[in-house]
Amino acid sequence: MKLKKLLFVFCFLICANAFSQILSSSVEKKTIALGEVNHIVITINNLNNEKVSAARENELLPFHFEEIKDSIAQTQDVYYRRIEFAVFDEGKFTIPELEFKVNGKVLKTIPYEIDVINTAQKTDQINDIMNNKEVKLEATDYWELYKFYILAAIAVICLIIAIIMFIKYGRKPKDSPVVATNQTLKELESLKKKKYVESGNYRSFYVELIDISRKFIAKQYRVPADVLLTDDLIDVMKKNNTISQENEKIVEEVFLRGDLVKFAKTFPDQATMEKDFADIRDFVKRSSKDLEFENLRKDA
Repeated sequence: MKLKKLLFVFCFLICANAFSQILSSSVEKKTIALGEVNHIVITINNLNNEKVSAARENELLPFHFEEIKDSIAQTQDVYYRRIEFAVFDEGKFTIPELEFKVNGKVLKTIPYEIDVINTAQKTDQINDIMNNKEVKLEATDYWELYKFYILAAIAVICLIIAIIMFIKYGRKPKDSPVVATNQTLKELESLKKKKYVESGNYRSFYVELIDISRKFIAKQYRVPADVLLTDDLIDVMKKNNTISQENEKIVEEVFLRGDLVKFAKTFPDQATMEKDFADIRDFVKRSSKDLEFENLRKDA
């Protein structure tokens, strides 16, 4: 009787094992080098069309284990999962029990301890993975590489040239002979556009012509022409060696005629007014020669 019971229990266990799921796992290497690829394989048999629930791809292994490839395959009876991984820190690391659920039943793998070692030595020679490849560069390649530096250098050079030109030529004093000459010529041109000569307005013509001339003489020759009477101004100009005799004669004639016109002692015609205007304009243009001659005389 006891023998029959033992035989019954034995048969029951055999049938139970025959129809229950069996999980197995294995790790390729327990000791690996830094960054070396290792494998863990999990297999579940006797599924009988049951679905296996587990962590998603690339999320099964814990921290420190860098999953490279996670392959999952399942048939009616077998669940197969192969994970390639590497570890990039030196030391001992544990792959804990990994859980898989089959029809509400939890199956677990055994834990594995992985020893990660640094196989490199200080005396080891480090070689390139690939030999250096020589690449021939064209002119356009060099331009693309260095165009920003070239453009920046050109910009700096242009800026330096612009500063030098400005310092040398652009900063003319406002009271320089050239500036005074140009300004006076513009004032004379404005006087001409008023057409005093054509309309016979000789008094206004001479008043403005002499006023422009006085301001010019004061600025160009440093003579107080704007405050001196005509006779005193003529006397000062004759004593001043800066103004040439030709220019002195023109100023004297025009200024004296202008005084007579102001006091209605003479009535010049159009030709005389045009000549006086032209003589004053030529005097203004020639003034720079007077100053050049004076500078040469002082240097000597």
